[in-house]
Amino acid sequence: MVQSIVELRNVPGTEAALGWAGGHTVVVDRPDGKAGGMGLGFNGGQLLALAIGGCYCNDLRYVAHDLGVAIGEIEMTVELELGGAPLVATNVVLLVKCTTLDGSDAQKLVERAWAVCTVANSLRQGVRATIEVVR
Repeated sequence: MVQSIVELRNVPGTEAALGWAGGHTVVVDRPDGKAGGMGLGFNGGQLLALAIGGCYCNDLRYVAHDLGVAIGEIEMTVELELGGAPLVATNVVLLVKCTTLDGSDAQKLVERAWAVCTVANSLRQGVRATIEVVR
């Protein structure tokens, strides 16, 4: 089993959080003026959209590498819809442009990467989420 662990701590003097994994960091906050937010970083919905799109971009590279195909360019827009109370993600659409260096059709790469995308598959299958209070 593979495990990913990230850490988050509040940023002193703000109501934002700093998250990290290894040497990589990200700031998480609410929009300026919303529930103490200062707009210093991404909100949860944006992070979810980035997780889906970022994971998919990586999987495009993995699949291309496995098939021996060189990718020229990847362009993607992730449209994440949220609704309800409590607010939840209700739909996500990835608009993907992928080209290969040899000019071949990238459709096979696009479809295969979507089939193995960790984050998308986790959402489709309904990942179990729990919380524990640490004292």
